[in-house]
Amino acid sequence: MVESKIEIDEAKRVSYSIIIPVLNESKALGAQFKSIGIGQDEVEVIVADGGSEDNTIEMVKSVGWRLAQAKRGRGVQMNTGAALARGEVLLFLHADTQLPNGWEALVKQALESQEVAAGNFKLEFDGGSKEALWMTKLYPILSRGGLCYGDSGLFIRRSTFEEMGGYKDYPIFEDYDLYRRLRIVGKFRTVDGVAVTSSRRFEGKFGRTFLLWMVLQVLYWAGVSPQRLGKLYRDWR
Repeated sequence: MVESKIEIDEAKRVSYSIIIPVLNESKALGAQFKSIGIGQDEVEVIVADGGSEDNTIEMVKSVGWRLAQAKRGRGVQMNTGAALARGEVLLFLHADTQLPNGWEALVKQALESQEVAAGNFKLEFDGGSKEALWMTKLYPILSRGGLCYGDSGLFIRRSTFEEMGGYKDYPIFEDYDLYRRLRIVGKFRTVDGVAVTSSRRFEGKFGRTFLLWMVLQVLYWAGVSPQRLGKLYRDWR
């Protein structure tokens, strides 16, 4: 693990550490600069790169965000970023998900109760297509059914994350696995703010992508290992 050469006061604590796992995400990061903002005193952003070959790294360095280079794999990358974090609260965010305005206040309010272990945001898919609108309506139903994924932005106290051992080294469903473990140690709260995520995975291939996701989810419930599912995902998509 190598961090970019940015002068950082390691003793300084901040309120929030936003951790973004990336792999060739230069296009998405441009929007993130506007969504998160630059140079906030109480917020640090750590971009955990899995070996990007575009100009992702140059973009991160240009705005002074912290850069961590990690083994490829979203769970591993997020653990790498979390190990560097100085924030009392960790917020794991996909590169193509935009936070709602006032997210800090929403997170603070949710975690005021010690019974709350973690939480996420409501989610909307961008683009305005029929598929995006359908997924936006479906996501709350999935959440009520006990399904939660990283698209919606997951926030958790750093102490809780460390006690749980962080993400498992899964190539797929690492976010769902953490969510299930969190539900055991405390309450999980979805706040009122709406995060917006990209519909790029569904563009032009909605039926195939949704069917693949459903099949993989059922196989996961049936006990098929995430390692094997990760290989199936790479082969099928």
